[in-house]
Amino acid sequence: MTARTDPRTARTKERLRESLLAACADRPLGEVSVSAVVRRAGVGRATFYLHYEDLTALAVDACADVVHAAVDALHAWQTDPSALPPARPPAALAAFLGGAADRAALYRTLLLPGGGGPLGERLYRELRERSRAERAAVGAPRPELVASAVAATFTAVLADWLHGDLPAGLADPAELADRIWPLLIALHRAG
Repeated sequence: MTARTDPRTARTKERLRESLLAACADRPLGEVSVSAVVRRAGVGRATFYLHYEDLTALAVDACADVVHAAVDALHAWQTDPSALPPARPPAALAAFLGGAADRAALYRTLLLPGGGGPLGERLYRELRERSRAERAAVGAPRPELVASAVAATFTAVLADWLHGDLPAGLADPAELADRIWPLLIALHRAG
């Protein structure tokens, strides 16, 4: 049995992720220590370093759900790979944005303005790959170019929104979804 499939490893990593998220509910990631995380998780420090290089690596792993939720929210309207996107954003997009706001303090640490940082890089990669694969599957032109543009745009706008760098009128998740959706669709059509 490998470490990847070992249920004990999965349970330990889940306890570490939960411990970190609980610690970050009280304070910023920069004020959280490995000692506090392992103490809360009930594991040893050596166990932590067996699975993670540092707290940032654990935080990115703990926040992987936001990446998957974002990718799924942007593609929630697709029941068929060749379906045309709706004029209005899928409800899942506003719901995702509302959920992201709940952990904004942690996400801001990992998703820098403009979309950089370890969480931004992961979101960009996964969103780009999903968009590219879907475009390629239906024979849409320039799947790599459009996928890069869509992934970069969404990642940057999400990061700037979480950092409060967008106009105050876009503070509401539903309003942001309504504004970003036509932009993403325009990028798809430009390709």
